[in-house]
This record gives sequence, structure tokens and C-alpha cells, in this order.
Amino acid sequence: MSVKISAVVITFNEERNIVRCLQSLEGIVDEIVVVDSFSTDRTEHLCMPFGIRFLTHTFEGHIQQKVWATAQASSDYILSLDADEVLSDKLRESILLVKNNWLADGYSFNRLTNYMGKWIRHCGWYPDVKLRLWDRRKGNWGGINPHDKIIMQEGSRVQKIKGDLLHYSYYSFKQHLNQINGFTEIAAREGFSRGKNTNMMLIILKTIWKFKRDYIFKLGFLDGTAGFLVCYFSAHATFVKYLKMRELKKAGM
Repeated sequence: MSVKISAVVITFNEERNIVRCLQSLEGIVDEIVVVDSFSTDRTEHLCMPFGIRFLTHTFEGHIQQKVWATAQASSDYILSLDADEVLSDKLRESILLVKNNWLADGYSFNRLTNYMGKWIRHCGWYPDVKLRLWDRRKGNWGGINPHDKIIMQEGSRVQKIKGDLLHYSYYSFKQHLNQINGFTEIAAREGFSRGKNTNMMLIILKTIWKFKRDYIFKLGFLDGTAGFLVCYFSAHATFVKYLKMRELKKAGM
């Protein structure tokens, strides 16, 4: 059957990315809902020419924000993108086919990440399968902040479609380090609240294993200098997350 699709995008200070994201949705979806957590840059101004619904909502967490945003859509058939993501031409074709002949409850596809100008095809970053097109009556956002994911109801049918979701992740080392600091803060608090235990030996072993797994076993070295940096910073993020979790436990917070 043919369906109407609502695209949902959450934003905060995304003036660098939002136009590219919205342009890729044109001609594919029937509605675009942007939920912004009070940006201080030109995000809202840049959205207006696209004829979207622009809403503001206080950010309480990645999962919570996406749950609220999804609920604002007028259609039950949802396509969710982050502001730094773009539909490739092949993925646009695949979504149009699905739109005109909806058969499954949800659809997944690969995500290909651009890291400071280099497409990363290894390091555990590709294929990064994402379920982002689904019937919201059959599933909703879940996971552990800041890593959200769609959780479908038991028995739901999910089909993988062709094409890549292009992810423009980091433009500089500073941006990457800033996000590591922010995401590890969230992840550490989530882990601490769930009673996770850790110690320095475990932290060191997890950090070493993270780098070894991504750079060697997941062939990160094939991505050259960018691959090394991705694996190094991923291992660094692991170290920082667990160290922050340890500090929270020691402080009894």
C-alpha cells in the first residue's frame, strides 16, 4: 500500500548541517517536523524556506527528545534523521519504493560516516545499520542515552533496504573532543545509575581492547590516518567514560 511519511529531525545549533539534511528529504516525505532545543544560531532561519513545522522543546535527553518529536508527526510512518545526516541518492530511491509499496513494519539501512572529509568504511563504523523508517504503532525510541535506537515490538517485521545514510560527523579534532566530553558525561551517569562497577585495571583493559578491536580486527588501518584517529579517539572515549563513572562512584553521587 502507498503511505504518507513524516520526517522528524531534532536540532540544536545545526546551521552548518541542517540545509543539506532537509534538501535530501525533499520529494521523499510528505511532512518535515523539526524539533529544536532553543538554538542560538541560524538553525530556525535556515529551516523556514523548506515549509516545515518548526517546534521547540526543552532537551531532557536524546531518547526523550526523539520520543516527543516522533509524537508530533501527523503520520504513523516515520523517517527519523539527525541534522548531520543526509539521504544518499540510492537510499532516496529505496525509500520512494517503500513509500509506494509499504510491506514491513520497519526498514533499516547502512550509515556511512564522513570523518573530517574522509569516508570511514571500517573501524566498526561501517556498515553501521540503522532502523530509522518505521510504523510508530509498532515501535518507539529506546536504548541508553546518548545512544538511542528504535525498539520494535515482538513479532514486527524489519526489512533492510539499499542505499547509505550519509553521516557528516566531525569537522575538527576540537569538535570531536568536545562531543566525547559531553557524551561520556551522559554515558557515565547512565552507567552509574544502573549500578555498573568498574576499576582501573578494567578501565585499562577495556581501553586497550577497544583500540585493538577497531584498528586491527575491524580493519581500521585500511582507512589510513583517519582510521587511526577514529580508533584512537574511540578508545579514548571508552577510557574517559569509565573513569568518570569511577569518579561518580567514589563521590557517591
